Parts: sequence; C-alpha cells; structure tokens
Amino acid sequence: MGSGHYIWAIFFFASLCSASLANNAKINFREKEKKVLDQILGAGKYDARIRPSGINGTENAPTLVYVNMFLRSISKIDDYKMEYSVQLTFREQWTDERLKFDDIQGRLKYLTLTEANRVWMPDLFFSNEKEGHFHNIIMPNVYIRIFPNGSVLYSIRISLTLACPMNLKLYPLDRQICSLRMASYGWTTNDLVFLWKEGDPVQVVKNLHLPRFTLEKFLTDYCNSKTNTGEYSCLKVDLLFKREFSYYLIQIYIPCCMLVIVSWVSFWLDQGAVPARVSLGVTTLLTMATQTSGINASLPPVSYTKAIDVWTGVCLTFVFGALLEFALVNYASRSDIHKENLKKKRRDLEQASLDAASDLLDTDSNATFAMKPLVRHPGDPMALEKLRQCEVHMQPPKRPNCCKTWLSKFPTRQCSRSKRIDVISRITFPLVFALFNLVYWSTYLFREEEDETF
Repeated sequence: MGSGHYIWAIFFFASLCSASLANNAKINFREKEKKVLDQILGAGKYDARIRPSGINGTENAPTLVYVNMFLRSISKIDDYKMEYSVQLTFREQWTDERLKFDDIQGRLKYLTLTEANRVWMPDLFFSNEKEGHFHNIIMPNVYIRIFPNGSVLYSIRISLTLACPMNLKLYPLDRQICSLRMASYGWTTNDLVFLWKEGDPVQVVKNLHLPRFTLEKFLTDYCNSKTNTGEYSCLKVDLLFKREFSYYLIQIYIPCCMLVIVSWVSFWLDQGAVPARVSLGVTTLLTMATQTSGINASLPPVSYTKAIDVWTGVCLTFVFGALLEFALVNYASRSDIHKENLKKKRRDLEQASLDAASDLLDTDSNATFAMKPLVRHPGDPMALEKLRQCEVHMQPPKRPNCCKTWLSKFPTRQCSRSKRIDVISRITFPLVFALFNLVYWSTYLFREEEDETF
C-alpha cells in the first residue's frame, strides 16, 4: 500500500472523529438547554400564579408589560352592525427575575416555549371585542421566548371582530375612527401596568387593501379606566378610515341624477300624450323609491339625518314634482279648453245679436229718415275714442319685463297656460337642481374637513 493511501485513510478517520465530536457537542448543548429549562421551571422552583416583581426587583412596584402589534389584515368594516374584523400578531414583553439563566458564554440566546401556562401571563383582554379566535393551523401560532436576563416575549396570532361606533351624518362623505382597546381584567395599576413599546409599537402590512375604505393613519394612546374595584391599565389604537367615494358616486349619485333628468323629459312631450307622460312620471318615481329603500337597507336605522338621506330625499322630491307638474298642466289644459268654449259661445251670441240688430236697423231706415248732425257732440263715441288714443300716446313708455317679453313670444292662441307651465318648468327645474347641487356639495365637503377630529 502506497503513502497516498495512508494519507487518505488518516483524513477519512479525522473527518469521522470531527463529525462525532460535533454531534456530541450538539447533543450536549441540547442537554444543557433541557437542564436550564428544568432548573428554572422545575417542580417546586417556579410558581406561575405569582406575578413577577416590579422594576429592579421591587416587590411593591407594579409589573411593567410592554405591548406592540403587527396588523396583518382588515377584512371588513360593517356599517350596519358597526363593527370591523382584523387579524394581527400581538406581542407582550415583561421581565421576570425568577427566569434568569446562564447563557453558556453567549451560545444560548433564548429558550422557546409553546405552552403559555408554564409561566406567569398578564391578564390582558380586548374590551371592545365581539368575537375572536386563535389560529391553530398547522400548529398553534403562539410562542414564548425566555431570554437570559429574565425577559419574556409572548407572541400570538389572533383574529378579532371589534365594535366600532360610527357617526353616519356625513355618509358617504365621512371618516370613521375605529378603536382597538386592551386592558387588564383583574390586576389594578398597583400590580400591573401596560405600556406601549418604544419606537414603533404598531406596524401595518404594506399592501393593506380595503374595498370601500382607506386607512389614512393611526394613533396609540392610553385609556386607563376607574371602577369601584380600582383603576385598571388600558391601551388603545385609533384607526382613521376614509370612505372611498368613487363607489358611491357610480352606484348612487350618478343614477339618481339620471333619474331626475329622465323625469324632465315629460316637459318636452305633447300635452295630449297623457299615457306617455303618466307612465314616465310613475316609472321614475317608483325607480327612485326603490333606489332609496335599497340604500337604507344597507345602513342602520339611526335617529339623525344622513347626507345620503338629503340627496335621495331631494331627488325623490324633484321626480315627484315632475309628476305633479303634469297634473297641473292637465288641469290647466282642460281649463283652457273650457274657457275657449265659453268664449266661442259668447262670440256666437254676440254675432247673433249683431245680426238681429242689423236687421232691425235696416227695417227702421226704410220706414223713417233722420238727419245726422254735421257737428259731433262732446259725448260722441268717436270723439271719446280719439281722446283715449291721444292719452295712450302721451303716456311714458314702460320698462320692458324680461320674463313677459320672453313669454310674449308665445301667442295666446298658440301657447296656452298649460303650455306656458311646461315652458317654465323646462328652465326652472334644471336651475333649481343645479343650485341644490352647489349647496349640497359645498356644505358637506366643507363640513367633512371641519368635523375631522382625529
């Protein structure tokens, strides 16, 4: 056997020895980790029912628990139930002097536990929670890390449905503030105090997407509460959501405007087209009422008036007004026909009277002859007529009235009162609706900025 074979044999034997030593080291290291856990959490050595000491091991000082969280998603914000659902990673950190251990010259960075009942835990709860659950797929999403200096980090992933009281006066031009409140259930501030972790206590996932809202900003604060059993530590996060208006513009505002404009088509139809005008007015009115009821079905029954109520109410009024306008036109048309018939009868009677008088004068002229005077008396009808004409010419000219001038373009015989009502409505309805839009949008858009109290 050559020298080369001896070298390869020595190298292979050295590799086996180093691998075995490394495995033994790993086994010994895990054994030491197990011994550390048995040493600090063994039977009769640690009692999870006793809370840790305060700052610097002070027995009477409260235990300080630092809280931070990571918002993973916000699945929905329900206007009707006034609640929202959120999924988050919740973390708590505190110091327990009884859990200190030797880090084996920096090799043992921390110990990991999966059973929360092995150590003392703060009794934190979410005060505005409606429903909640932990995540257990594939394993429970929870861990506890114990550091050599006795610091304990508790992390868990949870999903919550939280109450969010809303003020819907500006709906759908509103902003809503939804809170997440955390408090101690049994320990008072003399024993336990919750604090926000310094730096960045709340983190939000970058690609957070909400279908109808936008998360503008959030604010952390304290909300300690006092009851007859003592004062309890409390933390809260206020989330400011801005409602996305584009959805409501497409689904509500533009269709309502279209219905109002369609109801104005009735003003341009002939007065005799009664079935067309009635069916158009009734159809638009029923469609507008259905639209209003559908909007209210998705909102809670509140005692105050919302911005959307003002809009739908005014639009419904315009559609109803267009239907009433046709009723007025129909009544005026029948009245005009009645008056025209009376005038015709009066003219016929006057013509008959004039014919009878003419026949009578012709008969008298044949019987007698009367000389007409050459000079007319002051009471002569022709003289009075000339005097009135002179007075009319001497009167100062009146200032022209724009409305009367415009209406005078429609002769009385061709443009009756019913026709004039239609003509006026063609101008009045759009002008009033445009004025309402100006007042509505200026009022609620400015109030949206004034009412923002975040």
